[in-house]
Parts: sequence; C-alpha cells; structure tokens
Amino acid sequence: MAIEEPLQATELNGGVEKSDETVDLGEKYEIPEPEPFISFNALKERIRHHYELASDYYYSLWGEHIHHGYFLTPADTKEKAQVQLIELLLERSALPKGSSVLDVGCGIGGTTRHLAKDHGCKVTGVTISGRQVEIARKLTVEASGAQQDGTVDTFKLGDGSVRFIELDAEKMGDFFNTEPNVAKFDCVWISEAMSHLPNKQLFFQNAAKLLNPGGKLVVADWFKSENLTEEQFKADISPIEDGMLLPPLCSQADYVRLAQEAGLNIFAEPFDISKKVSKTWDISWSLVQNPALWAFAIAQGRDGLAFLQAFRAMRRGFANGTFRYAVMAFQK
Repeated sequence: MAIEEPLQATELNGGVEKSDETVDLGEKYEIPEPEPFISFNALKERIRHHYELASDYYYSLWGEHIHHGYFLTPADTKEKAQVQLIELLLERSALPKGSSVLDVGCGIGGTTRHLAKDHGCKVTGVTISGRQVEIARKLTVEASGAQQDGTVDTFKLGDGSVRFIELDAEKMGDFFNTEPNVAKFDCVWISEAMSHLPNKQLFFQNAAKLLNPGGKLVVADWFKSENLTEEQFKADISPIEDGMLLPPLCSQADYVRLAQEAGLNIFAEPFDISKKVSKTWDISWSLVQNPALWAFAIAQGRDGLAFLQAFRAMRRGFANGTFRYAVMAFQK
C-alpha cells in the first residue's frame, strides 16, 4: 500500500492550528457522549433523516461535490481540489470514457454529472435520501447543456447521461436484478459512502454481482489506522463514528480482504492521500463558524451537534495519523 507520513499538528492551517481571528463556536457547546448502539436499521434511519434535513446546508457550504478535496498546491480552492479527487480516481482506475457507471451514495450528483459531462459516461446515481435526489435533478436541469432525454428521469449531459434513484445501497443487488430495472455496469463508483454502510461484505458482493466482466469497483473512503490503542480510538475515532453516523470504521486492509472474498482482484492498491485531503476539514471548520448553523444543528437534537463537533475530531485524527483517507480500485 502507498502510505504517506501522518500529518503533524503544526501543519494544520499552514502551521497554526486555529487562527486567533477565528471565533471557535464549537467551544461554546459540550461534545455529546456517543449515542448507544441500538441496531443497524436504526442507524440507517438516522442517516436518512440527517441527509433529508442537512443536504441543503451541505450544498450551501461545499457546493455540488459533497466529498473531500485533493489539494495539490497551496493555491488550490476547495472546488478545484474536489474535482482533482475525481480525476485521481479516474487515473487510478483507468476507467474508459463512455463507461456505464453506478454511482453509489451519489449525494446531490456532483460526481455523477462530472463523469457524464467530462468523461462521457452513462451514470446512474443512487442515494438513500429523497431530498438529495430532488436537489440532484434540479442541479442537473440547471447545468449547462443538460436536456431531458426522452425518459422521465434521464438527462443528457455532454456526451453522457445521468439519472438519479432513491435507493438504499444495501438493496442495490436485488434492485438491479429485478425487472424492469435489470442492469449491469462497467463501473461501480463509491466515494465516501461505504463507511456509512453497516454490511460492507454485502456491498462488495453486490458490486461484484452488478459489474460486467472486466468492470471496475472504484473506492474513496475514510479509514481508521491499524493497531490503535484504546485511548487513541476513544479520543479520535469514536467521536468521528458517532458524529458522522458511521458503523465501526474499517482499515484499508479490511476493504482489500472483503473485495477479494467477493471475487474481485486488486486493480490499484490502496493509495493513502490523507495529507493531501486533510485541508478539507480546516476549510470546513472555518465554514461552520456561523451562529445560525450551530442553532440549526442544536435544533436537530444531539445528532446535529455531534455532527458539527465531529469536524474537530476529523482534524485531530488526521493530525495524529489515527484517521486516514485512501483511494483504491478493484476489477472483476
């Protein structure tokens, strides 16, 4: 595996962990204790509820790409860095132009549209949130060159096309193997969504089932480091899992093992880019220093507050090397 050195705390914000000019609203509120685990179905309902309520805020804060940025130079904007992450995944996976793609956990469709418009792909985006589907369709209609494509929910974009479906990712194997939705794909693309899935073994099995021979599974995700102490886990990883509504985080090696058990071969080894994506959370922390946003979070109950407080844990985890980010690709 390609691994970068852990970040040092002094690297945050160009060597200063927090600007004296920045008011840290998070310090005004206690960090909630982790929510007791009830069931994975209950967790999925909390995830669905979160995205139904928060997706409009996500769009206002991050724009159409709700994922990390890959920062290659100090001058990179978050928008440029977010596109650079997509381009890195295309490079690592060698995905041919014009491929049919299932974008799992597509959010509001930023990557879906990019793959269609700039890579000529025929992309189906799926998300557990009906509100995200609404926003994704609206942004697609508004996008330059987007036109309705004869069918109700499919839109032409560049040389490709997009459509969006409200679907629990853990049900995709059955959904796309049942008429009238039967489909196979050249690529299953999942960026920062698998960490939300309780049954990752099922996801890898379904991905293998839905891929054409030679097809690619392209992955970008968050991971915990190997061999963490109990103290490291409690300080850095537990508040991330709780605030970001995650089942237990995996290591990069766990994904490799699950892919191979599902019959997939490694196409591109895990490539750890933690140091080049961590700036995302420095920017995000500055963006959420807004009293109205914290008021909204508090109004949503402890999950809303835990979510914003998890930003602090993400920054700390990257700085300590306990929390990692990697991209990888597998082939059927």
